[in-house]
Amino acid sequence: MGNINFVKEKKEVIAADGANLRLKAMQNGIDIYTLFGKMTNCGGYGQCGTCIVEVVEGIENLSPRTDVENKKLKKKPGNYRLACQTLVNGPVSVVTKP
Repeated sequence: MGNINFVKEKKEVIAADGANLRLKAMQNGIDIYTLFGKMTNCGGYGQCGTCIVEVVEGIENLSPRTDVENKKLKKKPGNYRLACQTLVNGPVSVVTKP
């Protein structure tokens, strides 16, 4: 089990190992999309790149970046992830809409 700390929202969510970060955020009322992202998101398939989060603690407790993420985030810092492509395996703190 791992806790996901959503920094801006000041909310902590309990997640089973292997939980999808985007789904856990949505299930707990965490808004991860900007206005543009709300209108254009792909529904969690990694195609749009609008569910970006910044990992501020616990990056080692996340699944490795996927090829899709490497392509979509090539000009972003290494601690940026697509929430839809990220699996949580331990405690982590993220900033939504960085």
